[in-house]
Amino acid sequence: MNIEGARIVITGAGRGLGQAIARHLSGHGARLALLDIDGGAAAETAADCASNAMEVFTAACDVSREDAVTEAFDHAASALGGIDALVANAGILRDGLLVKAREGEVIDRMSLADWQEVIDVNLTGVFLCGREAATHMIRQGTGGCIVNISSIARAGNFGQSNYAAAKAGVAAMTVTWAQELARHRIRNMAIAPGFIETAMTDSMKPEALQRMVERVPAGRAGHPDEVALTVAQVLENDYLNGRVLELDGGLRI
Repeated sequence: MNIEGARIVITGAGRGLGQAIARHLSGHGARLALLDIDGGAAAETAADCASNAMEVFTAACDVSREDAVTEAFDHAASALGGIDALVANAGILRDGLLVKAREGEVIDRMSLADWQEVIDVNLTGVFLCGREAATHMIRQGTGGCIVNISSIARAGNFGQSNYAAAKAGVAAMTVTWAQELARHRIRNMAIAPGFIETAMTDSMKPEALQRMVERVPAGRAGHPDEVALTVAQVLENDYLNGRVLELDGGLRI
């Protein structure tokens, strides 16, 4: 896929990885539809991209709601004249132990609300956005590419039952969609970032941050721009399909 002029939807585009991906793809002259639950944040990203991107459309969208996703994708396709690619990036964290106990006494448990909210956004949201993107691509008859953002936590990670389960589901859906949608010339890939510098890492205690960095063979955390570069490479390489690319500096959790 030639990114220049491509019509690309990015979810969670208001901050973090989504913002970095939008900025990077705008530098390639893409046409962008930036979706975020915070419409104001999406608009701020759009302002950063406006000088490079051929066109930028923004919308507030809760990816866990079917009606909101359908409406946002319909509007994006209308504004851009179609959809060529999706980067399904939107996600949240609600970390906690399954059961927290001290001296044989249970003092806390992961709530059903925290479990469900992460599953709704990080897994169901990817499903809904992928389905809408594929629907538009099939109707257009021009093929396309879906890039899902998973995580190395998909293999399991302490204190992240909900997040790990969702990201494992995203990886499985990616492989499934690659098989189902190949007949329509729609590629499906996932990227599994490791420890990346974001607002979340900025809020960590210095000693905790240092311990985490020390576990990375590369000797540092990744940068959002490195995730964005990988997204661009996936879009441009038409022989990448049905795989999960790990972008983790060698970290295994």
